[in-house]
Amino acid sequence: MTTATRTRPRARVGRGTRRALLVAHIVASGAWIGIDVVLGVLVFTALSADPAAAALCLQVLPLLFWPVLIAGLVSLLTGIALGLGTHYGLLRYWWVAVKLVINLVLVVLVALVLRGGLDEAAARGATGGPDAVEGLDTLVFPPAVSITLLVTATVLAVAKPWGRIRRSV
Repeated sequence: MTTATRTRPRARVGRGTRRALLVAHIVASGAWIGIDVVLGVLVFTALSADPAAAALCLQVLPLLFWPVLIAGLVSLLTGIALGLGTHYGLLRYWWVAVKLVINLVLVVLVALVLRGGLDEAAARGATGGPDAVEGLDTLVFPPAVSITLLVTATVLAVAKPWGRIRRSV
């Protein structure tokens, strides 16, 4: 079969379903980025504020765990549904595969690593004092890395670079 005679694979979901999934995916991904921005603002404020403000910022951090995890999971599930239900597929195009890996890695990191760091920061904030922010600079990396990777995933979704993944025969 030549390229001229090839047809696009038919979408597996209807137009309305695809649109609903796409809206949910975009909203969840945008919420995820927003929550990460809030997380970053709280961490940077805690590092640069007076001890009372820093303690308050640290105590608020665990409240962001469930929203960021839910946003990540909704983004992941709607992305998988879009991949399975449209002609893009999950592993048919490089940009989709890279977005899937980014999403999986970030959701796993949120679920397994971030919660402990947020809880530890809140416990330090509850004790107060200038020592509460000592060693807190490790919490700068999660929102910075997450925002960078999520913006990269957004750029990939818009640019759709690299073409199809070649199948070995």
